[in-house]
Amino acid sequence: MSGNMTEGSITPSLIKFTIPLVLGNLFQLTYNAADSIVVGKYLGDDALAAVGTAGPVMNLAILFISGMCMGAGIIMSQMYGAGKNDRLEKQISTTLIGGLIFSVIVSVLAVCLATPILWLIQVPEDISSIAASYLRVIFLGLIFTFIYNFFSNTLRALGDSKTPLYFLIISSVLNILGDIFFVVVLGLGVRGCAASTVISEALCCIFCGIYVKKRVPLLCLGKKWRIFEKSLLAKTVKYSITSATQLMCVQLGKILVQCVVNTKGVDYMAAFTVINRIDDFAMTVQQNIAHAMTTFIAQNKGAKKPERMRSGFKCGMMMEMCYSMAVFIITFFGADTIMKIFVKADSTNVINLGVSYLIPISVMYFLPGITNGVQGFFRGIGDLKVTLISTITNMGFRAAFAFLFIGIAGFGFSSLAYANMLGWFAMMAFELPLLIKILRGNQKLC
Repeated sequence: MSGNMTEGSITPSLIKFTIPLVLGNLFQLTYNAADSIVVGKYLGDDALAAVGTAGPVMNLAILFISGMCMGAGIIMSQMYGAGKNDRLEKQISTTLIGGLIFSVIVSVLAVCLATPILWLIQVPEDISSIAASYLRVIFLGLIFTFIYNFFSNTLRALGDSKTPLYFLIISSVLNILGDIFFVVVLGLGVRGCAASTVISEALCCIFCGIYVKKRVPLLCLGKKWRIFEKSLLAKTVKYSITSATQLMCVQLGKILVQCVVNTKGVDYMAAFTVINRIDDFAMTVQQNIAHAMTTFIAQNKGAKKPERMRSGFKCGMMMEMCYSMAVFIITFFGADTIMKIFVKADSTNVINLGVSYLIPISVMYFLPGITNGVQGFFRGIGDLKVTLISTITNMGFRAAFAFLFIGIAGFGFSSLAYANMLGWFAMMAFELPLLIKILRGNQKLC
């Protein structure tokens, strides 16, 4: 079920690899949105605000683990493209063993620190206990998050983006059904919502393990699963820490913005929860195209095909721009309808706040299309420092201007969109000169 992306037509190869990534993340976002919809419709604005303010904290831990797997996946892609299967097997086993140990440690720390973290980001006292109970359940399931991300990134490194999709669809359906059962039927509140997420992820991991054992010979390592090479671990940590830190910076930026929003009351918090969900839907395809570009470029870097790498990048950027145009049209003309999907019809102020953000941001969605594509290129060539610095720049500008616009100047909710815009411009100002220098041939790609 693996796919070699070093041969054949470039555009069909990228599209074929991207579509399962897109569908998988859309399903994942669907069950994340299902959490918000069920909570918002059945538990009210306070519970929705609590889950929303817990989201960036939860994602901070989850994305750190995902970033580790992503960094390891880049190394695996290069080894697979170069045909170094023996080294690839050792890389896979080392990543699994190291990741399991690390995810358990993070899980324990996160459960213990849930309440202090919420205090730190100024979550109002009347909803902090709700948010803390939600987070503790989620954090208990972090090991399942790692196992799924490990298998997914490993399979994608081998060129197989379809299989992770199938299991994510199953997990999404189970999660939505679980939300309805635990929250609506059993009345377990936000803890039931979190429990549904953890259980669905656990089942997804079991299904992945069974499939790999039966259908992916390259991953049937037997006793080789016990191999743990310190030299490979050092390289993995270098790539993984950089990728994980980058993803964490995104969440830290969101948390800093969340701190500003939290000072404005429950309506702002609820609206911020919804627009974050919508932004995720809008930008996830851009990120998936970039991930496909990363795998494509990394495999061809391993195969030492620089011209194919350049062509793959150009093709990916065209895909980014076409999608950005589509999402602009949908968001600009459907802002009010989209907001009403997430909240009660009588939550007029929350709806109006969300619409005031969505109208201007819809015009700007081509900016993250550019930045995601450029980051996909730099990840593929293994230059993760550029992606890390540019992400820190982006989130730093975004958080600073959100604080300036809302916390100091007292501008409205819509100013968050302009803070995002300034962050993206700052990011491009750093990345684009470096990209142009490489593509003009002044630096070697392989």
